[in-house]
Amino acid sequence: MPDERPAKKEPKKLLLRLDPAVHEAIAKWAADDLRSVNAQIEFALRMALTQAGRAPKRSD
Repeated sequence: MPDERPAKKEPKKLLLRLDPAVHEAIAKWAADDLRSVNAQIEFALRMALTQAGRAPKRSD
C-alpha cells in the first residue's frame, strides 16, 4: 500500500548578499531575540509579507 502522507516540503536555499551594516543589525536583532540570523531574516520577511497583505498560507 503506498504511503499517503503528504510529501515534506524542503526549505528553499537562497544566496543573499547584504551590506555589512545590515548584516550586523540583523545579527544583533537575532541575538536579542535568541534566534539565528537565518531565522531572524525569515521572521522579518514574514512580518513584511503580513504587513503587505501577502503572507503565505500555513502549510502545516
